[in-house]
Amino acid sequence: MKKLFLLAIAVICFTVTSSAQDIKLGFKGGVNFATLNGDDVSDDLDGRTGYHIGAVVQLSIAETFAIQPELLYSAQGADDFDIDYLNLPILAKLKFAKVFSVEAGPQLGFLVNEGDGVEDIESFDLSGAVGAGVEFGPFFGQLRYNFGFTDVADEAEAKNSAFQVSVGYYIF
Repeated sequence: MKKLFLLAIAVICFTVTSSAQDIKLGFKGGVNFATLNGDDVSDDLDGRTGYHIGAVVQLSIAETFAIQPELLYSAQGADDFDIDYLNLPILAKLKFAKVFSVEAGPQLGFLVNEGDGVEDIESFDLSGAVGAGVEFGPFFGQLRYNFGFTDVADEAEAKNSAFQVSVGYYIF
């Protein structure tokens, strides 16, 4: 029994060590071109140029497929309607030609800051995300569009949307 237990621990350690080669951890940042869309949004509402910054994990399932969760601080909303979120996108990533990828998946957003004069903002935002990226060694770049599924306020039909341009670096 003791030998079987030690063998199981050895197999688990070997599996964890060998699969760790398929994990990349990095950081990214970039610019957001954000706005609000919906029936209750004025046509003359200007977008907000903001930023995002955070951490990225790429879990390779196969040579051409990975799951990429991220944790990002993101400045969104619109001009004079600043809303900042802690976003958790969980993306399926299809890789091809060794440097290119496309990605899509849900994004969970948690309100961390609403600007002055902004009231009654929902504390949770659900969005979808689609994008493309390139990787050159430890460096990467991404273009992404996030589109809201839920309204940002209880009393208005207005959803977040943001076009993001990112650069990043995998530390391992």
